[in-house]
Amino acid sequence: MAADPIRRFNRWLAEAGAIGIELPEACALATADAAGRPSVRYVLLKDATAEGFTFFTDLRSRKGRELAENARAALAFYWHPDRQVRVEGTVERVTDEEADAYWTTRCRERQLAARASEQSADLEQRSLLSDTYRKEFKRWDGNEVPRPDTWTGFRIVPRRIEFWTRQEPRLHKREVFVRTAAGAWETKKLQP
Repeated sequence: MAADPIRRFNRWLAEAGAIGIELPEACALATADAAGRPSVRYVLLKDATAEGFTFFTDLRSRKGRELAENARAALAFYWHPDRQVRVEGTVERVTDEEADAYWTTRCRERQLAARASEQSADLEQRSLLSDTYRKEFKRWDGNEVPRPDTWTGFRIVPRRIEFWTRQEPRLHKREVFVRTAAGAWETKKLQP
């Protein structure tokens, strides 16, 4: 039986933070629309469990729309100078309860910003966004800020996880874990 790649990932993530890497949870998220046109951007990972790798966003954002059209995605983490992890899998939305629970951990200013912004929509004037933020600030003054229905999380259910460690002279170590149809992990080494 192969080692647990999620446990290894979480250990590497903790080690990256321990050596002072800023935002070790930052990762590149690759998505594609229904026609297969790819796009990539950075997101912040919020959790990595046996169920998958979770991040949060606005459903109206480009990534939200693409994930609705094509429920497959990939993540790439790079921790300078010598480690990288790649995750590929299918995508599912988190439950409303999970989204609500994470929403309550966000600071009030970020909650208000999420309510004020229609992420990825065209912006004619920055002042209009600032005005909307101020209106949301006044609207919820003294009250809890509710999570908008359009703001939720996605979980990448990994089918493949690759661990890369730099080794000179470019003879890097690569180990890939692939989930079988039965749900177990098989592992193999790859050439650099």
